[in-house]
Amino acid sequence: MSNPITELGGEIISYLRWGEINPYFTQVTLALFVIAVIFTFFTLVKPEKQVQPIFGADQNFKRGITDKNLRIRRYMAVVCGIATAWGVITGDFYNYILSISLIGITNIGIVAASKGRHVLNAAFQYGLMIMLSSIPLFGSAGILLGSTGTLSIHELTYISVRGIAPMLFLIGVAGEIGIAPVYATKAELFRSPGAPYIIMIHVSSLLILVRTVEIALILTGG
Repeated sequence: MSNPITELGGEIISYLRWGEINPYFTQVTLALFVIAVIFTFFTLVKPEKQVQPIFGADQNFKRGITDKNLRIRRYMAVVCGIATAWGVITGDFYNYILSISLIGITNIGIVAASKGRHVLNAAFQYGLMIMLSSIPLFGSAGILLGSTGTLSIHELTYISVRGIAPMLFLIGVAGEIGIAPVYATKAELFRSPGAPYIIMIHVSSLLILVRTVEIALILTGG
């Protein structure tokens, strides 16, 4: 029987035997892991100041992060990068959705100290969205475990999952990482000053989206 993991991501380069978790590297997941690690190191540098124009005048002003808020925002960005790196290589479905949930929480933490009214309002709306999205996300794991008896992605490659679980999984991921059709709840977060911390929000969503497509295809039999 063909293995959807190797069909979608290339040959398995290596993996670790950790019970049912078994994180693994394929050509695709290795590339995603390297990108996540590189951007995590970027968050250790001093953040840039945001330059905004003053409309109606030939002037601009700079907005930065104060030393008081620098440490917590850097910490949240690093944790977001670690959660992303783990999410793209884990071989366990439950560990994957836990990584997604942690990414959503840290995304809010990265901008929580912002003084921008629109940014904080967006963070509040995004927080409501990830709380609601956790219901279908963890619900899909419960249904999947009940119907198949395992949450190991390696084992699920040989089981074609039918029913509502894959759909709930995709709905939950869409809300947690703030992609279409709920991107509007997250868009204003990028107006917060402090690159590369803010860039990590976007990068984590893109990498998780790629891995989500892979896992969804594995669940449905490729």
